[in-house]
This record gives sequence, C-alpha cells and structure tokens, in this order.
Amino acid sequence: MATEGETLAAAAERLKRHDSLYGDAEKVSGEKRHGSGGSWARTLQLAFQSIGVVYGDIGTSPLYVYSSTFPAGIRHPDDLLGVLSLILYTLILIPMLKYVFIVLHANDNGDGGTFALYSLISRYAKIRMIPNQQAEDATVSNYSIEAPSSPLRRAQWLKERLESSNAAKIALFTITILGTSMVMGDGTLTPAISVLSAVSGIREKAPNLTQSQVVWISVAILILLFSVQRFGTDKVGYSFAPIISVWFLLIAGIGMYNLAAHDATILKAFNPMYIVDYFRRNGKEAWVSLGGVILCSTGTEAMFADLGHFNIRAIQLSFTCILFPSVALCYMGQAAYLRKFPENVGDTFYKSIPAPLFWPVFVVAIVAAIIASQAMLSGAFAILSKALSLGCFPRVEVVHTSSKYEGQVYIPEVNFLIGAASVAVTLAFQTTAHIGNAYGICVVTVFSITTHLMAVVMLLVWRTHPALVAAFYAAFALAEFLYLSSILSKFVEGGYLPFCFALVLMALMAAWHYVHVRRYWYELERAVPAAELAAVLARRDVRRVPGVGLLYSELVQGIPPVFPRLVDKIPSVHAVLVFVSVKHLPIPRVAPPERFIFRRVGPAGHRVFRCVARYGYTDPLEGHREFAAFLLGRLKVFVQEEAAFAACRPSDDGDNNDNANSAVRDARRAQAMAAAEEEQRFIDAEAERGVVYLMGEATVTAAAGSSVVKRVVVNNVYGFLRKNLREGHKALSIPKDQMLKVGITYEI
Repeated sequence: MATEGETLAAAAERLKRHDSLYGDAEKVSGEKRHGSGGSWARTLQLAFQSIGVVYGDIGTSPLYVYSSTFPAGIRHPDDLLGVLSLILYTLILIPMLKYVFIVLHANDNGDGGTFALYSLISRYAKIRMIPNQQAEDATVSNYSIEAPSSPLRRAQWLKERLESSNAAKIALFTITILGTSMVMGDGTLTPAISVLSAVSGIREKAPNLTQSQVVWISVAILILLFSVQRFGTDKVGYSFAPIISVWFLLIAGIGMYNLAAHDATILKAFNPMYIVDYFRRNGKEAWVSLGGVILCSTGTEAMFADLGHFNIRAIQLSFTCILFPSVALCYMGQAAYLRKFPENVGDTFYKSIPAPLFWPVFVVAIVAAIIASQAMLSGAFAILSKALSLGCFPRVEVVHTSSKYEGQVYIPEVNFLIGAASVAVTLAFQTTAHIGNAYGICVVTVFSITTHLMAVVMLLVWRTHPALVAAFYAAFALAEFLYLSSILSKFVEGGYLPFCFALVLMALMAAWHYVHVRRYWYELERAVPAAELAAVLARRDVRRVPGVGLLYSELVQGIPPVFPRLVDKIPSVHAVLVFVSVKHLPIPRVAPPERFIFRRVGPAGHRVFRCVARYGYTDPLEGHREFAAFLLGRLKVFVQEEAAFAACRPSDDGDNNDNANSAVRDARRAQAMAAAEEEQRFIDAEAERGVVYLMGEATVTAAAGSSVVKRVVVNNVYGFLRKNLREGHKALSIPKDQMLKVGITYEI
C-alpha cells in the first residue's frame, strides 16, 4: 500500500503546476539525436559520410570560379596571384572560420539554416506573432532554454526590447523569409550552373558541339534530376560519400600535377599583400571581380542547413582535413596552369586536366554536379518544411522519403516549380558566367542574413560579450558587404533574377503569414468561455451521440468559435469530445511521450477535453488512425493521473488525527481510482463505436472598409493559395468519410 501511495504522490507532484495541462509535459525521454556526441570512431564515420551529403556544392565550385572571375580574360600575370589569394582567404574566412567554427554551434538541436536560427531566437524571446506560446512548452526535453538571470542584464535587456517592439519582430521575420527565399533561389541556380559547367567539358573532345547543344544536354540531365527527387536521397544513401571522395582525390591530384608541371611559384599567393597589389593595379575591375571570387564558397549555407545527422566535430574534421586541402590544391593548380596558358581561362578546369584522365574526370564531374544539386535541393526542401510547420508558408504536401532519417523530405509542388525554373534559367542564360551573376547574389545575401541573426543569437542565447559580438559582426558584415556590392554591379547581367524570385516568394510567404496571424487573433478574441459551453450542452435540443469527436482548431487557448455554429447546425455532441490543436514548437523534434497535453473542460460528467498535440518542425504527422489511438491512449493516462492528483490533495477538515486522515485518504483514493477506471472504460467503449473528425472550413475575407492592399492580400492572394493548395484535412491525413466540415466566415 505504501508503494501505491508513493506512486500516486509522485504522479501528483508531476501534476502540481499551474493547471492540468502539465500532465504529460514533464516526461523527459532523454532522447538523443543521431550524430550527437559519440566516440571518435563514430565521429570519423560521420565525417566520411558528410563528404557526400554536405560538400557536393562547394566541392564542385572549381568548375566555374576562374571563368566567372575573369570574364574578359587575364590582363596581367600577377592578377592570378591576387585572385588566388582572394579565393584562399575567402575560403578560410567565411566557410571555415565563420561557419565551421562559429555558426555550426548555433544549430537548433542539430538542425541548421535561417529558420533554425529564427526558431532558436524565438525560444528565448517571444518574437513570433502568433500568441500560442505556453509555459508548458519550455518543459519539453528538447526545448533547452535557460531564462536570463539578473547578472545577465544584457540578454534580459535585449529580450525585453525584442518582445516589446513590433518593428523588431517584423524585421527578424522579414530577413528570415528573405534568407529562405534566397536559399530557394540557390536551389534553382545550383543545378543549372553545376550541371551546365560540368557538361560543357565535353566540347574539349567534341569541338563540333555548339553551346546550344550543350545546353540541351544539360536540360535533359536536369529533367532527370528533378524527376527522381520523389525517391529521396535515402535510396542512394551514403554512396554519395565515395563518389565525392573520388572527386576530391582527383581534383587534389590534378592540382598537385599542375603545380609541379607549370608554376609552383603560385604558392606565393598565401601572402595577402598580393590582394592589395591586385586592387591597386586594377581598381574598379578588381572590385567587380569579387562577384566571381565569392562563388568559391557556394554551398556553405547548405552545409549549415544540411547539418542534420552529423555532429559539429565531424563537419570540422571533414572540412579542414578533406574539403579545404582538396579545393585549395585544385585552385592553386588551375592558377599555375593559367600562368602559362592565360588564354584558356574560359574553360580552365577541363583544359588543365592531363589527357589520360579527361574521361574519368568528366564522368565523375557530371556525377558530382548532380550530387551537388541533390544536396542543395535536400537543404531547400528541409528549410521550406520548417517554414511550413511554423505557419510561414502555404500548405503543400511534404513527403518523408526516408523511414530512417527524418530530415529527408520531398515537396512535389515545390520540386516542380524549382525544376521548371532551373530549366528555364539554363535555356535563357546559356552560359555559366551569366548564371554566376545571379548565383552570387543568392549566396552572399544568405551569408549576410546569417551574420545578422547570429549577432542576435550571440547576445541573447550565448550571452557573448558585446565587444566580441561587435568584432564578429564588423569583420563578416564588412566582408560580405564588399562581395554583395560587387555582385550588385552586375544586376542587369543576370543579378536581377534572384531578387525577382525572392520578391515573389517573400510576397507569398508574407501574405500567408499575415492572414494566418490575423485569423488566429480573430478566433482568440471570439473564443467561447467555459460557462457558455455548459449552457450549450444543457440545451434541450442538444443530445449526446455515441462515439468520440475530435474537433480540430488552431487555438491553444479556449474553445473555438466554430463549436457553437456546429451545434446550431447539427444539435448533437459526441459522448467524448476533444478539442484538438496541432501546434508546432520552434524545435526540431518533440519526443512521443511529450506529444500531448490535456485539460478537462467543465465537470467530469461532460466528458469534454482540450488537447494540444505538439510537434517539432521536422516531425512527420502520424496517420489518422495512429494519431487517434495515440491521443486516446494518452487521454486515459491523463484521466488516471488527474485522479491520482485529486486523491493526494491534503484534507480540508483540519483533523490532526493521522489514523483518521489515513482512512480518509485511502477511501478518497479508492473512490478516485474507481471513477478513473470507469471513465477509461467509457472512453474505450466510445472509441470502439467510432471516431469522427470535426473541422471548421473558414472563409477569410477582408472586413468592410479595408484598404485596397489588404483586400488584395486577403481576398485574392490568400484566397487563391487556399483554393489551389492542400486542404486542412489532407494535411492532417483525415479521410473524407470520417470527417465533418462546418463552414464559417471570418472578416478580419
């Protein structure tokens, strides 16, 4: 009996919070994500695997950097020393120093990218514009938040400023969706420039091929690439790593050969004074050439976004020991070759290959370009799925292509649009030089956005000294501004493309998010009080029907306004009614034991509950049967724990007789547990009679007197997206024959 009492007391202690929603929130699984910690053997294995998944894009940049940097040819032999020095120190400064050794530490429980940084910030400051944050969220094991304490006044001061300023919230959201839009642009341009530059090498052995024919060959490969996206990278798995490893061995070996065969004095480029000489000699032309130099770091942001299943130490090892030496040797070898043959700068990579190695290198280059495109697309899909789960992107179908790795997703509609755009860019621009102008803007803009978000993370989350944050911001923001200003000089030569692409995507994301937020506030302001619920259930014309009803709503507080309308139209309520809100937390994953939190609505006899189902932004939604079974199972656990809490409350009669109190407690415990068991049997019996899914079909329109812009955004843009993209029940995998929809109009 003592053991049972201790168990009940422990359950009561777990429930002793602000309200009964804490029933499941305290259960910490201790779940570790793939690739976190581990032995050196495991780290080395992950480092090898990361070669194929992470470095395809940055590893294939030697295919087009020199041709993009010297579009008009090499004017002075020492210009090669200046450009090579710029390439080497750009690789050291941005991908290595900034990303590998600083930014990767700002991952969100292993996930990277602009939305991961935004969600990390939103856990420490309430910057999201939907007011659905709950105190219970911070008890999830992956949330990992420590509130700023009094000695840490800077973090507290910044937190208060961010939470009290709508302008700051809008600014952070805007640069986040701009970064996402640019990554999507990157996903469009990476396949185009990588495949086109790799295929162009065939003209070395088939000079009769025209550029137009090369373009059409590239288009055929691109169509094949986007057609197989539905199968996911898991079908190819880590066979990418050996292929990219062979690629790195080949380019490093060819680089060493060219150094030995042509001009080893190119190693003088490690002296940064050659950069100063290069700018002094060429002036504005040197500044313009920075737009080509920065292409050596393409794929760096994808390295952060694809962090996924690799720990930081594995990425640091593979970058510093494999990627950097290989691409550095390749760039040095190309520079050595160009010292003798400067006229070949338009196709440096293939012309510098020794004749016996041409065909093996050509084949591996094509495969490496496809892998680079695959890695970038996987990163783009992953970032977009995060945006979707946080309410920042219209509903689209997200297919999880791997049962083993949850981060691998495929979005059919987005894949089609990116594929069509990539093919169109290839056909329109024809050459890598023009595509490179657009590509560079995407790359540097995302770099700059990451720098700004990182400054906030360093101050708010890491609580770094302001002097160090200022040094970080000044160094990287200045360097990225120089690169961005250079690329913008080529705006009319292709640079306009990513801005147009980003503008359209940002407008769609902003319109969707704006209406999403306004709709939530509309429902929140019109939420039904608990007292009114009792009045509705007490109406003579309302009867309780057999079965379990799950009424879906986005509200995590109160009863949604669609409920009274449902009862007016169909005067019946299911024997067990649960108001369900599916909520995505700003973390990658929520452990299944922590999925649901419950609250009872009204007296126990009403059998009405409120449930919040919490997911991370990489968690897939279960099928409707699995979801309902899991929810009802946890509901029964909640009923039992609620009874345990009630049984262990101290007596209010003031009797100090221990024996009497013990007898009262035992009687109350037995009564409470008997009632809980009866209610659990009742839930099981009603579940066997069937589960019905209820949902409000809301039509959102602009209120009378709204401005023209608001009417266009709400009535036209948002309305078009809702009609042409996924409906709510499809996103939640609810079958039509078990669903009941109720129409309602919201004027916002």
